[in-house]
Amino acid sequence: MVKEAALTMERSKNSPKSRILQVVQSILAKSQPSANRLLQERIRLGIIGALAVNRSLSFNDLKKLLKTSDGNLSVHARKLEEAGLVKCFKSFVGRMPKTEYKITESGRKTLQKYLDEMEELISAMRKS
Repeated sequence: MVKEAALTMERSKNSPKSRILQVVQSILAKSQPSANRLLQERIRLGIIGALAVNRSLSFNDLKKLLKTSDGNLSVHARKLEEAGLVKCFKSFVGRMPKTEYKITESGRKTLQKYLDEMEELISAMRKS
């Protein structure tokens, strides 16, 4: 989180630092902190990003793609599911359990908003 002291720094209207601080303040003011925090974690961003470009992915597909453990993936996927950003579907293929994940419409909107905010911040930082 950005320290309050950094946000109250002396600034001139045209300085690059001022623009960056304005972008950060804007993001913090309009963001849903819980959704923004959810996607700042590498594994969760990876899950939702992978699901955004695939119709669905199995637990094993995600585990291989993200190079993570069963437990780690399970915890992060559950957080996204509880937030309503992904849906989990469980079934059996023969006697083997199969878990599939799909991104929800809310998940797509949240990811797009997060990416827009990051692009705005990156653009402001590159101009500085």
